[in-house]
Amino acid sequence: MDDDSRLTRWQQWADLPLGIASLVFLGSYAVHVLAPGLPGSVHDLFLSLTYAAWALFGVDYAVRWRISGQGPRFVRRQWLDTLVLLLPLLRPVRIVRTYEAMQRRRGRPWLALYARVTVYAALSIALLGFAGALAVYQAERAAPNASIRTFGDAVWWTCETLATVGYGDVVPVTPRGRTIAVGLMACGLALLGTVTGSFSSMLLQRFALGEEDERPPEK
Repeated sequence: MDDDSRLTRWQQWADLPLGIASLVFLGSYAVHVLAPGLPGSVHDLFLSLTYAAWALFGVDYAVRWRISGQGPRFVRRQWLDTLVLLLPLLRPVRIVRTYEAMQRRRGRPWLALYARVTVYAALSIALLGFAGALAVYQAERAAPNASIRTFGDAVWWTCETLATVGYGDVVPVTPRGRTIAVGLMACGLALLGTVTGSFSSMLLQRFALGEEDERPPEK
């Protein structure tokens, strides 16, 4: 059995467990951040779940690196998976990949290509926005002179950042918060560009088909 087929079989087997791990990671991290009044033992439990989910991503990355036989080139070629492993903010987006894999197992997807791109981008923005709001809220809520004091402030700031609006009414003041802001800006531009490009391509294709239908038949 060649490396490509082994890698494909591993990815098919690991898609669902990694998707569940992404949900566990996001849920346990949310409880840890949003419910600081819980007993310490409960917080330790949710932190353990968070790190366990992270460990599953590490195991998956290591196995695929081993199976690929690419050595250090694997890191460069699978740069997105490397970022997902290193940056906790991006891990919930893994749920979208799991959803796509489950759709493919059922045969033909329910939605057309352009609709799938839009739906997946919307899911990615929602998951990334929620994770980003949690992270910036955790970083900013106790900082001196911080304007992001509540989770609602963090959600509002995240929406501004992902939409590239930036009103400036609430801004991060800590180095960690500003680092998160840079990542959200980059992801927001990429995801919005994907949706815009897909929509533009769909319109151009339909306009081209309409012009072909309006042409007189050749003699």
